[in-house]
Order: sequence, then structure tokens, then C-alpha cells
Amino acid sequence: MTHAAYRRGKAVQALVIVGVVALGFNLRPAVVSIGPVLNELITGLGVSATYGGLLTTLPVIVFAVVGLFTPWLVRSVGIHRATLVCLFGVIGGLVFRAWVTTGAAFLVLTLVALAGMAAANILLPPLVKYHYPNRIGPLTSLYTASLAVGITASSALTVPVAHQFESWRWGLFVWVFPALFAVIPWIVLSRRDSRHQFVKQQAGVRSLARSPLAWALAAFFGLQAMQFYIVVGWFAQVYRDAGFTAVTSGWLLGTITAMQIPMSIVMPRVAARTRHLGKLTFAIVACYPVGYAGLLLAPVQGAWLWAVLVGVGSGVFPLALTLIGLRARTSRGTVALSGFAQSAGYLIAAIGPVLIGTMYDLTQGWALPLSMLIVFTIPALVLAVKVAQPRAIEDDVPELIET
Repeated sequence: MTHAAYRRGKAVQALVIVGVVALGFNLRPAVVSIGPVLNELITGLGVSATYGGLLTTLPVIVFAVVGLFTPWLVRSVGIHRATLVCLFGVIGGLVFRAWVTTGAAFLVLTLVALAGMAAANILLPPLVKYHYPNRIGPLTSLYTASLAVGITASSALTVPVAHQFESWRWGLFVWVFPALFAVIPWIVLSRRDSRHQFVKQQAGVRSLARSPLAWALAAFFGLQAMQFYIVVGWFAQVYRDAGFTAVTSGWLLGTITAMQIPMSIVMPRVAARTRHLGKLTFAIVACYPVGYAGLLLAPVQGAWLWAVLVGVGSGVFPLALTLIGLRARTSRGTVALSGFAQSAGYLIAAIGPVLIGTMYDLTQGWALPLSMLIVFTIPALVLAVKVAQPRAIEDDVPELIET
């Protein structure tokens, strides 16, 4: 290899890292920014709390459906161009939805942004596997930490921005700017794509549906996603109903999401090295029911402590993404497993936010919804041990093996 070729290779690797970090940051603000201004949004658009529940459920539905088509998109245009298409979808939805005046239009444009986020969410594990097959833990740490920063920023800053500009619309619109920045590295990387990179020996949904490992990961991913979207969609309202101001409620939610930053930095690295992954995953998931129970029994007195515990529990998300990379030996296997586990998982998760919103509408309180959240953690604890067992998707689906 010549010195010039070596330098070009290093430049591409650096660009991939910048692109992955920037992409990770933009995978949640379109969703998370809704919760802190949900009350104002419902009033401004003239919709109901059930509509708010639909908004918080829409991401998991879109993630489930779009995930089925993401492997096809990769095969059609290449993985980097597919990522660029995703970002354009995010930008388009964010630019226009903040200024519409009807609930239906807001829903449609949110769907556009979510479709881009959903496909990009599927693409991150195979992107890491493709460029850094021997450094899955560190690279997963990078993008999940960036994702957590995006979640925290949109949780904590949406309300202050909305107050500064005296409109909830600006609180939502501001998140288009980091998405515009994220496009830059992927425009360059997209020129390196070949549509043939992932064409051969692709396994279909039916093949993966016969894999116990694929279903275990899908169920585990779905249950943790359900917790996350309920928390980011409704907990700001939980805090406001407990008597906290809109700003303090945003900071409490921001505390939950901020805990994902250190968890995202540490957990993927630990998961890639530890021999006791089942115990580690179980312990992280167990923080969820403890936090929920505390919020149920002492919502004001222990609010900040419960927020930290729920935030630690949400650290299971980077673990779940790391497991997708660790449970496949090949790039093709990672694309297939990521698409299946996240699509089926988000389909499982879809019922959660609407169910919580409906319970809240019926009872006008949070006792029943929080109790249901505790119940949802029980199967997640069982699956936490199962998915930690060392096994690869190629053992169940041999056609994914690259030749």
C-alpha cells in the first residue's frame, strides 16, 4: 500500500467516525423533543391526550415497518447512500412539521422524519460491523453516547428554546440544524458505495423468523424500546402532574436521558469483554422497576433519585445494540439481524405508549400506568439472561455466511 493510499484510508476511517457520531446524535430529537412541549402541542393543534399517545407510539410503529425494508434499501443503493437518504427524510420532516396547523399534517410530517430515523437506526450496527469488525464495542460506545447526548439535549433544551422564542414550534424546529451538519460526511462517503456490497446470500424474513436467537433479541429489544418511548413520551407529563414546573420536568427527563451518556460510553465496551454479560444485563434492567416503584410511592420527595435509576435502566439500549453486533459473525448477518430484531422488536413495543396514554385518560392518574410499567420489566429480566448467552445468528441461518 502506498503512502497516499494509506492516508486516504485513514481519512475515510476518520470520516466514518464523524459520520456515525453525527448520525447517532440525530436519531432521537425528532421524537424526544415532543414530550417536553406535549401539553402546549396538544393545545396548539387542538388534539387530545390520546393523540399525544399516538405521537409517542408512532416511532415504534414506523421503526417496525421501515426496518423490514431497510435491507432492501441497502442492497439497492449501498449502505452509505441509504444512510444519506435517511438523513434527508429526517431533515424534511423536521423542517416542515413545526409550522403546520393541523394534527393530521403534524402526524404525517413526523412520520417522514421518523422513517428516516428508523432506517438509520437499523443501519448503525452494520455500518460499525462493516468498517470496524474488530472494534464493535468502542465504536458502539461512540455512537450510542452521541445518541444519548442527542436525547439529553432535546429533552432538556426544547422547553428553554421554546420559551426563548415564545413558541413550542421553535422548540421543535431547532433540531433541524444538527441534522443538516450530519449530512456532510455522508455526502462524501456515499460516493464510495457499490450497490452490490450486500446483495449475495441475503436471508429473508422467513429464514430469520425460524431463529430462536432472532426472536429472543427481538423481544428483548422490543421491551426495552417500549420502556424508552413511554419514558420520553410521558414522563415530562408525569412530573408536571406531580407539581413540577415545565422547566423542572424537562430537567428531570433530561436527567433520565443524561444517564445514557456514561452508560453508552461504558456498557458496550464492558459487554464486548465480560464473561458475565447475563448478570450485567439483568442488573441494568432491574433498575427500571425500582425507579418506577419509587416514582409511584414518592414522586416528589425522591424524584431526582428515581430519575437516575430509570436513566441507568435505559442504559440497556446500548447493550441491546451491542448484542446485535456480537450475535452475528458477518456484515450481512448484522444487517439481517439488526433489521429483524429492531423491526419485530418495535412492533412488540408499539402497544406501550398508547396503552399508557389510554390508561392515563381513563384514570386521570399515574398509579395504574406506572404499575403496568413494572409488570413489563418482568419478561425483560428473563430475556436479559437468555440473549447474553454466546451464539451467532449464522448458526441458525447458514445462508448468511459470507463466502
